[in-house]
Amino acid sequence: MDFGLKIIDRYIIKKFILTFFIALLLIIGIVIIIDLSENIDYFVKYEAPLRAIIFDYYLNYIPYFINMFSPLFVFITVIFFTSRMAANSEIIAILSGGVSYRRMMVPYLISAGIIALLSLGLNMYIIPRSNADRLEFSAKYIRRHNKTSMYNLRNIHYQIAPGQFVYVESFSTWNNTAYRLTLETVENNQLVSKLSAETAQWDSTFEGWHMRKWIIRDYTSQMSDKIRLGRQLDTCIALTVDDFYRNEKTVESLTSKNLKLLIDTQKMRGDSNVMYAQIERNRRMTLPFSAFILTIMGVALTSRKRRGGIGWNIALGIGLAFLYILFLRFSEMFVYTGVLPAWIALWLPNVVYTIIAIVLYRLAPK
Repeated sequence: MDFGLKIIDRYIIKKFILTFFIALLLIIGIVIIIDLSENIDYFVKYEAPLRAIIFDYYLNYIPYFINMFSPLFVFITVIFFTSRMAANSEIIAILSGGVSYRRMMVPYLISAGIIALLSLGLNMYIIPRSNADRLEFSAKYIRRHNKTSMYNLRNIHYQIAPGQFVYVESFSTWNNTAYRLTLETVENNQLVSKLSAETAQWDSTFEGWHMRKWIIRDYTSQMSDKIRLGRQLDTCIALTVDDFYRNEKTVESLTSKNLKLLIDTQKMRGDSNVMYAQIERNRRMTLPFSAFILTIMGVALTSRKRRGGIGWNIALGIGLAFLYILFLRFSEMFVYTGVLPAWIALWLPNVVYTIIAIVLYRLAPK
C-alpha cells in the first residue's frame, strides 16, 4: 500500500489543521470575554496592571485552555469538515476512485498525530511554566479575597525522610507557623528521638524553622532517657513551607521531572495529596492520545452522506466529545475515593472510547 502523501492527503490534512485552529481561535475569544467579565471586578479592586492581565494571565491561559479542550476541538473539527465532504459527495468520489477506506484514514491520522504532538509538547514543556505565572497572578489578583480559606490545614502527618515522621496539629497560612509540631526519629522499628515544639515559624532567610518552647527526648537502650529543652531553637529539617501550600493546583505548574520527584517524595511521606500529582502526570499523557481515538470515531460517524445536512452530525459530535471530557473528569473521582490507581482511572476513558471507535469503524460504510 502506497502511504506517500498524495494531493487528496494534503487536501484533507490542510482542511483538518485549518479547521482545528479556526475553531480554537473562535472559542478562545469567547472564553476570554466570558472570563474577563467574571473577573474584571477583581482586576479593578486589586489594581492589576494591564500588562500583567494580558501577558501573565491571558497569554498563559490560552495554552492551558487549548490542551484542556483539545479532545472537544479535534472531534468537532473532524465531524464538521468530514460531514461537509460527505454532503458534497467528496467521500464517495474518493472511494470510487479506488482509494480504500483504510487508506483514506491515513491523512486523518497524520493530522491527529500533529495535534497529539502539539498537545504533548504543551503538556511537557509549555503549560507547566505558563501555569506557574497564571496561578501566581490568580492568587494575587483573583483568589486573593479567599486566600486564607484556601488552606485549612489540621492534623498533618508526614514522613519527611526514612525513619523521620512529622506531626503538626495545625498550620496557619497567615504567619507561616506550625502549631504543636512533633518530629519523631525511628531506627530499627524503635523510637530513638522525639522533638516537640509549641510553635515552629518558617524563616525564608535561612530556609529553616524558628521553634519555640521546644523539648527533645532521646531514648536509650539503658532506659535512661536524655531530655533537653529550651525557649527557642533554629533548625532545618526536610520540611519546608511549600509542603503546606501544595494542593491540586500546584502540580499543574511542575515540569515532568519535578512532578515525578514530588510523587516519589509524597509516596515516601505517606502524603494523601500524592493523588493530585499522579492524576496530573497521567492526564498529560491521556489527552494527546485521545486525538487518534476521537478522529477515528468522527470519520466513522460522518463519512456517510445524510439527509438534512450536517446539523445532526455536529450535534452528535459535540455531545460525544463532551461525554468524553465528562468521563475523564468523572474517572478522577475513582482516584480521590481510592477505588482505582491513577493510571487505570485516567486511561479508562481512552480504553472505553477505543472500543467504541473500533466498533464504529467496522460498521462505517466502505
